[in-house]
Amino acid sequence: MARTAPMPADDPGQDGVSLRLVWPQWQGAGTSSVEAFAPEFPLDVARRGYATGAAVLEAVLPPHDGPTATVPVTMSDDGLEERDGVEAKEIVLQQLAEALETIRRHDPARITTLGGECSVSVAPFSELARRYGDSLAVIWIDAHPDIGTPESAYPGYHAMAVATLTGHGDPDVQELLPATVSPHRVALVGLHSWTDDDYPNVAAWGIQSFSPEELRTSTRPLLDWLAATGCTHVAVHFDLDAVDSDDIVLGLGIEPDGLASAEVKRIVADIDSATDVVGLTIAEFIPRQVMHLQQLLNGFPTLSTAKTD
Repeated sequence: MARTAPMPADDPGQDGVSLRLVWPQWQGAGTSSVEAFAPEFPLDVARRGYATGAAVLEAVLPPHDGPTATVPVTMSDDGLEERDGVEAKEIVLQQLAEALETIRRHDPARITTLGGECSVSVAPFSELARRYGDSLAVIWIDAHPDIGTPESAYPGYHAMAVATLTGHGDPDVQELLPATVSPHRVALVGLHSWTDDDYPNVAAWGIQSFSPEELRTSTRPLLDWLAATGCTHVAVHFDLDAVDSDDIVLGLGIEPDGLASAEVKRIVADIDSATDVVGLTIAEFIPRQVMHLQQLLNGFPTLSTAKTD
């Protein structure tokens, strides 16, 4: 089983590789949520919107000073069956193993991950936990807690990401991970939407949470929590549905009453000023206009596979 790694004797974050990891995984998003939140698209198009989102992020972000690696992700429907309470478990395990191997080839001190659904943080944050041990905290900016388990009603693996990182996930998934993070070093930021069967896990495991209202005017409550952990390194997960959908719709879910985009920028900047950010994930980007454009252009002459006689 994966375990929390001991704190290393020296600080490995001063030097080392900064890796940009492109991981367009879409299989972790449960079918029911994709159908519910993106009904304007056929299911096969909607669920692969996560891969489109990763491609758009890679295209629009500034150049990266360091290596870029892409985790192989199949676009087929192979391995999507639910097993042991986890939808698409077969392909999730395969792609998780490939992601971990990709990261290990570079042995990075810092990892920026472009997803893909929420579960793309599991491999990089686990590797960072192995590297930094008890000096690593995780700040999970998300409207949802992502603390589901295989026993939960919803089988989507992306809703199990925090549970997995804290050692409460599917045993086969946990077996692949090099390390986990103590729940006491995990903070959920922007949390305001959850299912009743999973939410008790937040208190039972000892995870700290901050609602949007608690951070509207100041990041101080979060920074005080971070200081109390004693951690000197942080991995930040940014799920784009944390942004108030009345401000801008970026993620799969349409979630009003979240953090304004300006509030997210302030929170992340304050975290960066207070500690060493060694991990950043941008996840759950569903670029609806781009997907509509793809649908519009589908089948246009010269854009499709060449005709054969």
